[in-house]
Amino acid sequence: MEVAAGESEARGVRVSSVFEVVDHAEVPAHPDPPPPPPDPKDFVSSAEKDKAPLTALSLYPGRKLTVGDRVYAKGALHRTTKCASGTQGALGQVLTKNGCEQLIRATYRRDGVAVTVGVATFKTADVAARVKEETSGNVASLAGEGVPTFCRTTVCRSTANAYGRYVYFTVGGFTNGDNVTKQDRAVFTTGDDVAEFTLRQIHRRGVAQASQAAAAQ
Repeated sequence: MEVAAGESEARGVRVSSVFEVVDHAEVPAHPDPPPPPPDPKDFVSSAEKDKAPLTALSLYPGRKLTVGDRVYAKGALHRTTKCASGTQGALGQVLTKNGCEQLIRATYRRDGVAVTVGVATFKTADVAARVKEETSGNVASLAGEGVPTFCRTTVCRSTANAYGRYVYFTVGGFTNGDNVTKQDRAVFTTGDDVAEFTLRQIHRRGVAQASQAAAAQ
């Protein structure tokens, strides 16, 4: 008995089999996954990528800083490319030898306490990290806009931190000339609030530039 291709016989009953050919070339392939979002810190870690305009007012906008229930009035602002001119002690030499591009200072005050923050920019994050480790002296306090001269001859609290290619310093104390002690928590809190705000502002620059880069991909 002959059986045709695609057919079979069983007990005299002929059964036809149907074969379907699928063109797999027409099945859509899985799309390539989108690239990972850019890291915001990358955009504030080198002058090559950090191209957004930077001014004293863009870094410290508004007339006050509010942190929880604490409200600080903003005093004077100052920006210079002669970084050493806004420092005290050996800090000017450290900034200059490491190629400081600019120094932005701002002062905030509340209840007889004032803090000046200074932000210095460098070519790369590696240079900024080195500056932080070599820091000696501090930024010079910035008087004006209702804030008298402070922290020039008295004991004050100072800090230094780095994020990306930015190094930011604070110097804080009493506007009446009293020396700062470890028990003066208001001075420490004010300095920490201003430093944290500065870090957030720098990070926001990175986020904004990373978002623009992602949109252009």
